[in-house]
Amino acid sequence: MARAPRYLNPGVRRSEAVAWAFYDFANSGYTTVVLTAVFNAYFVSVVAGNADWATLLWTLTLSLSYLIVMIVMPGLGAWADAHTGKKRILVWSTVGCVLATASLVGVGPGDMGLAIVAIVVSNVCYSIGESMIAAFLPELAQPHAMGRVSGWGWGVGYVGGMLTLGLGLYVVLQGQAAGQDASHYVPSVMLLTAAVFAVAALPALLLLRERARAPVSGSLGRKARTGLRQAWQRMADMPDFCWLLLCGLFYQAGIAVVITLAAVYAEQVMGFGLQQTMLLIFLVNIAAALGAFAFGHVQDWLGHRLALGLTLTGWLLMVAMAAMAESVTLFWAAATLAGLCMGSSQSAGRTLAGIFAPAQRLAESFALWTFSGRLAAIIGPVTYGVVTWLTAGNHRLAIALTGVFFVLGLWALGRVNVDRGMARAHQAG
Repeated sequence: MARAPRYLNPGVRRSEAVAWAFYDFANSGYTTVVLTAVFNAYFVSVVAGNADWATLLWTLTLSLSYLIVMIVMPGLGAWADAHTGKKRILVWSTVGCVLATASLVGVGPGDMGLAIVAIVVSNVCYSIGESMIAAFLPELAQPHAMGRVSGWGWGVGYVGGMLTLGLGLYVVLQGQAAGQDASHYVPSVMLLTAAVFAVAALPALLLLRERARAPVSGSLGRKARTGLRQAWQRMADMPDFCWLLLCGLFYQAGIAVVITLAAVYAEQVMGFGLQQTMLLIFLVNIAAALGAFAFGHVQDWLGHRLALGLTLTGWLLMVAMAAMAESVTLFWAAATLAGLCMGSSQSAGRTLAGIFAPAQRLAESFALWTFSGRLAAIIGPVTYGVVTWLTAGNHRLAIALTGVFFVLGLWALGRVNVDRGMARAHQAG
């Protein structure tokens, strides 16, 4: 057997780590195109016909999918640990997301029922797959190199998002040049997104190995059926992991605002059209890829807690810039900073979750991390929406108040003790 690189665990080949990173490449196209740049606007303007309740319906649809994930993920993660089933769940969640995304091809004006079902199913499957692929990280990377390996995954992921968005932009431009409206070319973009996801996910589905062993006793298997409450109870003796979950809840709520509503802010405040918005998201992905690649190495050297704290400070600066931006130049600068912070903060958070996860509870630990992230994805955008509703559409105030989430994230991060968290994970593993 070839010797594993010094940053990977014994027995892990470089090709397996590359395949793992390419799953981030695969699923990033879904979030970039479907949730952030294209289908969200298409849902509001074409499917729902720009009705007054269209944006609310879109956010409620996403919230329903996140609520389902919050309910099922902790128990599903415990089941995966008890039955060494991470890869099986990863395969089925990938198939589900690809098929549901492809079904968006049939969504046209007024097809709200099909659109809602397809988005809920695809986003639930995406979230489950994201949690399962993250749970492989501690099995692949050595503790001292977990930050850089996580960063590679996020960096490659943003490249995947850019590629899918770039191909989608080509389809949009071709359709517009031919005189077509969105109901003709957006469905083609959805089929393209599903195809990229399916092809890019294949290396991970074929090469990843399940190394964790199921417990000798059946206790965890029984616990897998007890669901969310018991999953949280099993974390009671791991205060630093709990503080990290709270930190993640806060700062990911802020990130969720940027991901979900960047296109809306660009249109409502800066007057961007569809092409400008897609180029804006493309720029954010470039910056995010650079941030994830570079910061992955920096956090291993600097320390994961301090690294995450620096990125949250960067988010605060970004929010201030976006809220004050009167010129397009300042807004593009804020978008670039958002990308840099997005890649680095998501990589650093996943790394800390991996460091704090007990060896025999990897899937369950990352399921709780996913729970925190999906709750954040409800709280952040809904808060933004409530502020704009109460202030007759003041998007600048809404984005400025988003900074409170990053302040709260810094507060919770200040209570995380990395050495103690690692020691508790070792004892529990």
